[in-house]
Amino acid sequence: MTSKQRGPKLKTHKASASRIHITGGGKMMRLHGHRSHFRRRKRASVKRLFEQKELLAPGDARRIRRLLPYGVS
Repeated sequence: MTSKQRGPKLKTHKASASRIHITGGGKMMRLHGHRSHFRRRKRASVKRLFEQKELLAPGDARRIRRLLPYGVS
């Protein structure tokens, strides 16, 4: 049996993997910042917006894709 020589396995950046969700189509989604600071004084409509995930900016997505080599979410 012959095996092809491959490089070392790439490590997943676990902090990024916990914050970024990758959709089935390959898009990267993120949560909003400032979710818990002064939560009581924010309007209810604003707090509901914090629950939704937002699409990651294309420039950031290129950078983060290197941290998540296997598409772990």
